[in-house]
Amino acid sequence: MQIKSLLKIGLAALFCASVAGSASAQPKKALPAQFSTSDESLKQYQYPDWFRDAKFGIWSHWGPQAVPRQGDWYARNMYIQEGKWESRQYEDHLKKYGHPSKHGYKDIIPLWKAERWDPEKLMALYKKVGAKYFVSMGTHHDNFFLWNSKLHKWNSVNMGPKKDVVGLWQKAAKKEGLRFGVSEHLGASYTWFQAARGADKTGPLAGVPYDGNDEQYADLYHKKTAPDDKEWLTKDPENQKDWLSKITELIDMYQPDLLYSDSELPFGEIGRTMLAHYYNQDLAKNKGALNAVYTAKLRPSQGRWVQDVERGALDSISPYPWQTDTSIGDWYYRTGQKYMTGTEVIQMLVDIVSKNGNLLLNVVQTPEGDLEPDVLNILNEIAQWTPVNGEAIYGTRPWKIYGEGPSTEKNQEKGQFGGVKDVRPYESTDIRFTTKGESLYAFCMNKPTGDIKIKSLGKNSKLNQQSIASVKLLGSKQKLSWKQEDDGLVISKPNQLPEWAVATFKIEFKK
Repeated sequence: MQIKSLLKIGLAALFCASVAGSASAQPKKALPAQFSTSDESLKQYQYPDWFRDAKFGIWSHWGPQAVPRQGDWYARNMYIQEGKWESRQYEDHLKKYGHPSKHGYKDIIPLWKAERWDPEKLMALYKKVGAKYFVSMGTHHDNFFLWNSKLHKWNSVNMGPKKDVVGLWQKAAKKEGLRFGVSEHLGASYTWFQAARGADKTGPLAGVPYDGNDEQYADLYHKKTAPDDKEWLTKDPENQKDWLSKITELIDMYQPDLLYSDSELPFGEIGRTMLAHYYNQDLAKNKGALNAVYTAKLRPSQGRWVQDVERGALDSISPYPWQTDTSIGDWYYRTGQKYMTGTEVIQMLVDIVSKNGNLLLNVVQTPEGDLEPDVLNILNEIAQWTPVNGEAIYGTRPWKIYGEGPSTEKNQEKGQFGGVKDVRPYESTDIRFTTKGESLYAFCMNKPTGDIKIKSLGKNSKLNQQSIASVKLLGSKQKLSWKQEDDGLVISKPNQLPEWAVATFKIEFKK
């Protein structure tokens, strides 16, 4: 994903709001007949209800880079002789495939066959797990396209699996009634892939050019950039126009409900041209209604698109819907990698939703396209929780505050790209809130060891001026013993708690 130099942007790039209830009611703005590239026009964007209600999506961050089973950024790191992470992949490539002067990434691509990939079976599983939208990789920084491109021969229909991966994922998503999205990481590829034009610095083949220097493969590895063109997004006008034409092709061929860029909105006016076109073609498709969602990173959206936070979460309620993107492990398959637990995913989802966000979760696929048994176990754990507790997730809005307890206090551990960490330890005294209609939902973020006390719902709380009429535990028929005291709502520990760690209480108020 994004290079380490972006880390310094940190919290300064995040736009959060702690005003109680600010995200619950979004004023409707008049949609333009057509969007232009101006800020004034893009600020007329309206977040579609499907996205605000969906809360949970699953992502297939998958492609030829999974083949070596060595994790993330393989297409670049196999060309880097020095560096703790990079050299491991370089050495692995040397042993398995040969020196990158002769056997480069171009030779990995044909090895990706996806022979055990069953998109319909996986999509049915993801729906069962609780996903309301699905996102396919379109192209990663390796400049290999997973769609049937007419502009770029290095694609999955011509090579590798010989299948339209994006198209088949989209067909499967539509069959299951899920919204469909595509991620593009192309904008960073022009500088990211320059490593393929290097050479060993030491050893018997020092100075021998890697295969990226062979101009017959320049359409895969990109042309050589200027010496000062080294940032995440290229400043070369020709490369920027190339990006626009190819992402426009992707939009026009598949008309996705969601488009994700692994960057801020790229390339100034050129990126705005793409975005206006994306919104406008969706308006035309939906006869004046706007269902398109565009997600971009690092900078506040100001209502122009959905802000995406990688490997982290906002630290308060945002007035605008936003999204966390993360993975249960590495982005790409790696032998022996450690995965999140199902409980950690559920806790992360609840925390994000309480702050007006959505979770887009990458489920790591093998190079062959199926899922490992331990990944299936994680998904099955989530699939046990969502049918019972989903009413407190889907279609909800934030309450006056997102939560209470130790995890809400200051000096929280920072996420990889700002905000707070997506996966964090929670205590039984950590509470998160959501609302739907007249109901308030309170999530106990870990199994209670005693009575549950929710301070924000006390009789003397400034946040709550209503008397409580009933308290129910989702997934349980037992009658709860509870009392609304001056300093909190106290719920006696139920005799039987659900088997999952995150318990949800539904609270109704007297009218």
